[in-house]
Amino acid sequence: MGSEVIIIPIIFGVLFGLYYLYISARNKERLALIEKGADASIFFSNKRGSHNILKILILNIALLLMGIGAGIFFGGLFRDVMGMSDGIAMPGTIFFMAGAGLLSGFFMTKRLVTKD
Repeated sequence: MGSEVIIIPIIFGVLFGLYYLYISARNKERLALIEKGADASIFFSNKRGSHNILKILILNIALLLMGIGAGIFFGGLFRDVMGMSDGIAMPGTIFFMAGAGLLSGFFMTKRLVTKD
């Protein structure tokens, strides 16, 4: 009972810590560039983030979820039609199809970024 109360603050603490490290590292990098005399316009250039990161994230999550759904479907087919045991058919096909979805997402993202 008490462990549920401890886990949620730990999760939020880890997320806050990661965000803080990201912000502080970015700040240190920018300060080092300013000390060397670099122009401040490099912080606002569109060359680095020309592709829409939200579009890429949604594409990869959608393909991952489609792969998981296909894995559940094919795992059920393997279990019912081919008579495989449930412990082998379901996890194997779920992980395989999720990986295939992520791999296809990688290639689609690469094609999307090179097109822009």
